Amino acid sequence: MVYRMHANALVVGSGLAGLTAALTLADQGLEVILLTSGDDLDDGNSALAQGGIVFRGPDDSPQLLERDMFTCGWRYNSPRAVKYLAKRGPQVVQEMLIDRLQLPFDRKGDGSGWHLGKEGGHSVSRILHMADRTGRAIMEGLMVAVKAHPNIKILVKRTAVDLLTSHHHATLLEFKYQLLNQCLGAYVLNEVSGQVETILADFTVLATGGCGRLFLHTSNTRSSIGSALAMASRAFAKVMNVEYVQFHPTTLFHRAERRLLITEALRGEGARLVNDRGEPFMTRYDPRADLAPRDIVTRAILAEMLKTDHDCVYLDVANYVKNVAEHFPTVCKGCLELGIDVTKQPIPVVPAAHYFCGGVLTDNAGRTTLERLYAAGECACTGIHGANRLASTSLLECLLWGYSVGQDIGKRAGHKVTLGRRLVDSIPDWVSPGSNQNEDPALIAQDWATIRNTMWNYVGINRSSSRLKRAFEDLRELNKHLHDFYRETPLSKAIVDLFHGCQAAYTITIAAMQNRRSLGCHYRID
Repeated sequence: MVYRMHANALVVGSGLAGLTAALTLADQGLEVILLTSGDDLDDGNSALAQGGIVFRGPDDSPQLLERDMFTCGWRYNSPRAVKYLAKRGPQVVQEMLIDRLQLPFDRKGDGSGWHLGKEGGHSVSRILHMADRTGRAIMEGLMVAVKAHPNIKILVKRTAVDLLTSHHHATLLEFKYQLLNQCLGAYVLNEVSGQVETILADFTVLATGGCGRLFLHTSNTRSSIGSALAMASRAFAKVMNVEYVQFHPTTLFHRAERRLLITEALRGEGARLVNDRGEPFMTRYDPRADLAPRDIVTRAILAEMLKTDHDCVYLDVANYVKNVAEHFPTVCKGCLELGIDVTKQPIPVVPAAHYFCGGVLTDNAGRTTLERLYAAGECACTGIHGANRLASTSLLECLLWGYSVGQDIGKRAGHKVTLGRRLVDSIPDWVSPGSNQNEDPALIAQDWATIRNTMWNYVGINRSSSRLKRAFEDLRELNKHLHDFYRETPLSKAIVDLFHGCQAAYTITIAAMQNRRSLGCHYRID
């Protein structure tokens, strides 16, 4: 078995950002190793995205999109990044998704142009979609292209354990004395063989997605545990805005590991939130009513639930949206499987952890503060979201920054910026930290329950000093215990995931404690 590999680029994660980066890199002749923790490339959140991807409307302009993003992000956004996305984003959608992949986005009934949706926070209709399965359709198109590309080597059931850096891992003293710390790839757990592989790369791209699984209630897939945040923090790459976790206001109220997302596009088409008495209530909380930004709608739903002493509120689709089965088949099917006919009865909904607005700090090319390390997608903090994400900008951010990362690395690789042989040879293979066979599934399950309940109750939708202090103390103790456990026990995916998840939760909690200003998704009640 080969436990040591080398490529021009290592892409960790196989969602929209990771696939776009890999494809863009491979198109320029670079050899790419693409990692996914699942059995296939669509294991993450990208395939779940329902609403669509921001494009451009007939009465639209980059300036109008910028204004909407600043308003939704509470003007905490990076002006440079917002301007870049507003201008360049739609061009890359045209180039990659429409022209290259030729994806069949929905058109108007008369075939005269795109059928563009409108969601909360948007001043015009500008959202390109394929019914309510846009993420799935984009992923299917990209997966075909990636799997067919001869320059991309796909490794499944692989979990990145740690980033390799010249300061921490190089055995030759000359590299530790250099001022510039460089990312050299990653140690990666092969879940099938149980071995930790050393994957060296001239450039490394983190595209592991968000952190919704750190919370008790979430719309996210199992892999969304903040692993990029944990690894980047350990490697001393700068992270930013990690306290800004967006909760989606409308997920289906039912008992499930992952809550079914009820897309905001339904409210864009006219659906209204009502309480248990059937009364629309959003006008009492914001003049934009059901199309207010997500943080405002989420808190309004919580307030209404407390006011009525009810476990959920309802989304009335039947009385307000026409042809719902045609335009929203995913929602209709998912609800019907649980006995809810959305054409006849309201949908019970509750908020759930949904999107990570912060992450590993990057510039417009996806470069991080650690040399040779890039980040793209939900795990990155590009600055476009500020304190709260504007609906349907997530897929566009993944596409644009995945593309930009590929372009930037391609230019640098053209100048032969490769790792030197002495540096590569000075990186040792993984040495197992311990031999105690003390992994206990019951203990791991309990530790995850502690993390998720702590994050939901103390670092959730409404935060206070006392709640955050309690979370900090509990997670600090658990983090210390897991560090000791990690050093004594042979690695498994369950242990790596738990270690990453606890460290990510702890990092988010510290950031939330330090930020005393209530803004957007970071809402302080004190």
